[in-house]
Amino acid sequence: MHIEGCAALVVGGAGGLGEATVRRLCAAGARVVVADLADDRGKALEAELGVRYVRTDATDEDAVRAAVDEAERAGTFRIAVDCHGGPASGGRLVGKDGSPLDLEGFRTTIDIYLTGVFNVLRLAAAAMGRTAPQDGDGGRGVIVTTSSIAAYEGQIGQLPYAAAKGGVSAMTLVAARDLSPLGIRVVSVAPGTVLTPAYGKAADRLQAHWGPQVPHPRRMGRPEEYAALVQHLCENEYLNGEVVRLDGGLRFPPK
Repeated sequence: MHIEGCAALVVGGAGGLGEATVRRLCAAGARVVVADLADDRGKALEAELGVRYVRTDATDEDAVRAAVDEAERAGTFRIAVDCHGGPASGGRLVGKDGSPLDLEGFRTTIDIYLTGVFNVLRLAAAAMGRTAPQDGDGGRGVIVTTSSIAAYEGQIGQLPYAAAKGGVSAMTLVAARDLSPLGIRVVSVAPGTVLTPAYGKAADRLQAHWGPQVPHPRRMGRPEEYAALVQHLCENEYLNGEVVRLDGGLRFPPK
C-alpha cells in the first residue's frame, strides 16, 4: 500500500504514541487528520506540521463521524490509526476489605478502551469502503488499532483494562474477516511498556522498574518504535487480522 498522498486519521494523535505516528505518516507523505481531546497539543501539531486537528471523543458517534468526514475531505481516506487513551479504573476483583470491584469504573474503562475502538473501527471502515481500490488486489485501506500485552498477561488490579484490551485483540481477526469483501485490512499493535511524555517526572522511576524486566533491549519502548511499526503495517499488504506484540520480549508478571 502506498502511503504518499493518502488521507490518514489518527485518533489519539496528540498523545505520545499518536504524535509519533502523526509525524511518521506526515514524513511518508500522508495527509493527516489528528483526532483528540488535547486541544493545545493538537493545535500545536496543526501549526507545526500542517495537519488538521479535530476535537474528538472516540466514544461519541457524532464526534468520530466529524473526524472521519474531515479525513475524507483531506484526500482519499485509506489509513486509520486508533491509539486514544483515557482514565482506567483498577483494583482487585474483591478488595482486602471484602468489597467487590466498582462496576461503574469497569463500565467506563470498557467504554473508553473497547467501545471507543469499535466506534472508530466501524465508522472509518464505512468511509473507506466508499473509495476506489488502490491496487489490483482490491485493497482500499487499513485500520490499525491498539491493544496491549495486558490483554494476555493482565496484572493484579488491572482487570478492567485487561478486559478492554483483550476485547480489542479479539475484534481484530473478526473485523478483518468482516471487511475482507471491501478490501480493508485490520491489524492491531499490542505494546508493552512504552515511555511517553505523559509520564513526566515519573519517567526515570518507571524506566528503572521496567527496563531491567525487558529481555532485550533492556529499556522501555519508544513511541517512535510504535510509529515505525504502524507504517510497516500500512505498507505491508499481507499483514491482516493479526495482533503484533511490540514489547522487547516482555511478559508481565502477576504484579
